[in-house]
Amino acid sequence: MTTFVLAGGCFWCLDAVYRTLEGVQDVVSGYVGGSDPHPTYEQVCTGTTGHAEAVAVTFDESVLPAQVVLDVFFTLHDPRQLNRQGADVGTQYRSAMFPADDEQRALFAQAIERAADMWDGGIVTTIEPLGRFHRAEEYHQDFFAKNPGQGYCLAVALPKVNKVRKAYSRYILAS
Repeated sequence: MTTFVLAGGCFWCLDAVYRTLEGVQDVVSGYVGGSDPHPTYEQVCTGTTGHAEAVAVTFDESVLPAQVVLDVFFTLHDPRQLNRQGADVGTQYRSAMFPADDEQRALFAQAIERAADMWDGGIVTTIEPLGRFHRAEEYHQDFFAKNPGQGYCLAVALPKVNKVRKAYSRYILAS
């Protein structure tokens, strides 16, 4: 199993998308990249802790190639937006990748290069030290499935899920 820690806006969207893919064993929403040793959602939302909302995606590379996991990341969010995704604004919504080792750092750098071919304009996604990943509060875990009628889920997360389903249909879980 391989785990990637990725931040691309609100973690609810990343969580919702990655849970639809074959080979994904686990998705954990959390906070990474900041200084507070025990961040809470309320603290991270202030933008003062340095943390990003992120997901830790654990997957089986024999089913879902690492390159696909990373290309999905660059499909589901706009990596040209600095410290924001749509109406979500602040450093906590930055586009960032947090490698566990040098091999992941190299894979992440290659993914950024591929993303530059997908998107017009400069990619602002950063590669940052992993440090400690903090699991978010339980109500954030699998938020989309637990709250399918919630406004944000319908307006923001669902279109991202549908975009990835269309672009990566080969890797979508059977219903």
